[in-house]
Amino acid sequence: MNLLERNNSEKKRRDMELEEKKEQSRRAASARNAGRESGEDKNQDWREPKVPIILILSGITIVLLLCIIVLLVVSPGRKESDDSEALQQNMLDYADEQKQNDNVPADTPSQEIIVVESSEQPEIEETATSEETTETPEEEKPEENEEEIPVESETIDKTAIVVDVEDENDVSYTKEFIMNEMMPYFADNNLDAIWDLAHLKRYVKLSAGLKNTNTYYYKGGTDSDGKPDGVGLAIYENNTYYYGSWSHGVRSGDGRWIRFYIDDIGAKTTKKKYQSHSYSGMWSNDLPNGEGAEHYDVDISQLTSKDREIQNVVGNFTNGLYDGEMYANTVDHLGNVEEWDAVAHQGVFELWRDMSSIGECSVWRNKVDFELCLDVDKSENKNQGMRELFTKSSGK
Repeated sequence: MNLLERNNSEKKRRDMELEEKKEQSRRAASARNAGRESGEDKNQDWREPKVPIILILSGITIVLLLCIIVLLVVSPGRKESDDSEALQQNMLDYADEQKQNDNVPADTPSQEIIVVESSEQPEIEETATSEETTETPEEEKPEENEEEIPVESETIDKTAIVVDVEDENDVSYTKEFIMNEMMPYFADNNLDAIWDLAHLKRYVKLSAGLKNTNTYYYKGGTDSDGKPDGVGLAIYENNTYYYGSWSHGVRSGDGRWIRFYIDDIGAKTTKKKYQSHSYSGMWSNDLPNGEGAEHYDVDISQLTSKDREIQNVVGNFTNGLYDGEMYANTVDHLGNVEEWDAVAHQGVFELWRDMSSIGECSVWRNKVDFELCLDVDKSENKNQGMRELFTKSSGK
């Protein structure tokens, strides 16, 4: 019995151990299953939010791309706007700079001036660039006319009045300054600017200072003896100028002579038919010789209904006299222009119609109506030409 009981007891113990091992195996399996399920739940929990995050990142990327595209589209317009504003500002700055430059007088070149005379030489003033000379005051220069200069045959309605724009006693306006100021306008044939300058008080005073001196001021080329030679400008008394070619002290070659009819400073201004008288053409022996043109500036407001005033005479000149076939035009009080022909020999006209019985000669014939002539007094039919050049006050 004891042996049987012992065997049964051992069997029960083994069965219990077996059952315990099975239970442990079941628990271990359950634990593993539970761990697997827990792991799967965790993986599931981790994977579930993955899709929304990708969507969010994709959305952010798309938004960034859209922002970049918008910036690329907007930036050129802004750049163009900025460029436009910069260009406008540059133009304004340039305009301001030009306005400032216009108010700054140009530097006057300093060259030694030569006074040519046939009698006692007057004292030469100090040059405008000498250390003792006062600084030249700022003055508004006449604007150069960029348009084509009108032909001299056109009527110019001007009044010969001295323009007082500076102090009469201002010593800084020396001969040198005035000659340097005027010469470029003669070189450019700017007749309007020459007219304006010649009527400034400093020019009228400079010319008036030469009265009865038989002297003239000169600027330009000279020969070895110091006489005018080459191209130069001369200022004479009676508001008279010559610019052109010279040869050893005499006017020779192509040149322009002009006299302005200006009242004396302080005198009562008078109205004149003729405002100026000029000659442009060939010279030799100090007088017009060769082809040339004589011109008068006529103030038609001073003409009557009966007046026909000569404005231009074109043809050949010999020692200042009409010589050969000549052409002229006249202007009346309405500005109407008529053309005329004449033939002269050493300043004496051939007659188209002899009216010596009444003391007159028909010397100019109308180019359209041959029966229409201009007459001169019989005693005047001599020395016809640039008569002003034959007198001392003529500019030589």
